[in-house]
Amino acid sequence: MTSSLRHNLADISRDILVENRRSPKRRLWTPAFVVAIVLTAGLLVLSLLTGQFDVFADDGFWMFGITRVPRTAALVLAGASMAMCGVIMQLLTQNRFVEPTTTGTTEWAGLGLILVIWLAPSASLFARMSAATAMAFIGTMVFFLFLRRVSLKSSLIVPIIGIMIGAVVSSFTTYLALATDSLQTLGIWFQGSFTGVIQGRYELMWIVAGVTVLVFIVADQFTVAGLGKDMATNVGLNYTVVLFMGTAMVAVATGVTATVVGVLPFLGLVVPNIVALMRGDDLRSNLPWVCLVGISLVTACDLIGRTIIAPFEIPVFMVLGVVGGVVFIGLLLRQRRKGGLAT
Repeated sequence: MTSSLRHNLADISRDILVENRRSPKRRLWTPAFVVAIVLTAGLLVLSLLTGQFDVFADDGFWMFGITRVPRTAALVLAGASMAMCGVIMQLLTQNRFVEPTTTGTTEWAGLGLILVIWLAPSASLFARMSAATAMAFIGTMVFFLFLRRVSLKSSLIVPIIGIMIGAVVSSFTTYLALATDSLQTLGIWFQGSFTGVIQGRYELMWIVAGVTVLVFIVADQFTVAGLGKDMATNVGLNYTVVLFMGTAMVAVATGVTATVVGVLPFLGLVVPNIVALMRGDDLRSNLPWVCLVGISLVTACDLIGRTIIAPFEIPVFMVLGVVGGVVFIGLLLRQRRKGGLAT
């Protein structure tokens, strides 16, 4: 690459970086954003008031603090963090069909959980979370290394490879669960439900709040990394460090969420794509929208699961799976009409 071409690429990347830094002040606080905040707050209030226990009874405030508040807080933290994970992975892979459940990250987290049960049955929730996070990090790095070594002509092949890797890992995890008589426990973990989120169990979810804040801080670096390794390196970005940092953040959020809540399928796929369709690809000014839409989507799906066959509950992962599947198919059809599946 010639010196003049390198300088031109550097100028283009710097212009994009500067524009992303300026755009939040100009574009974020719009009437639509205020409406989104109000709607999200309304859904959270409904979550606090929805349930079979009467919170206005004599001992209702006690039950309110033990179950409703932790559950709603977990909805906020899980929705925001897992939506952010989708943004990170889509930037680092330059592929809109990528998120933790289409790269095998959640399956690797499950392998970490079952290994802890096998090796240390009495391990604490924090130890299980640590193992899930470590394996999620390893699995995500395996996925990225595979992408770097294989040239793919279709954007659709990337999530297919991730799903295939996840299926292999899931099969091995199921075998270990059968061998250790832990298949039911594994099924409960990966059910993706907020039913068991109560005071004393959800506190680990506050770890993912740090991941969400960190994404806001380093958003510009992820923006430049999303331009590709060569261009990011040309503007002085240490691409490898950003890749490891992004992978670690995804691993932490996925490991913690999988341990406390379970799998939330397609959340990281649906939310970033919906926001991008509405607002374009301005990452920094889109991040608050990603948080709001992620929280709203998870809360709405949870409310549907809690009320559609009350007093019983449908796990949120089933509702999210239906919504996410429909959106995923819609994205494929849209990409096909644009002729983008073969590029």
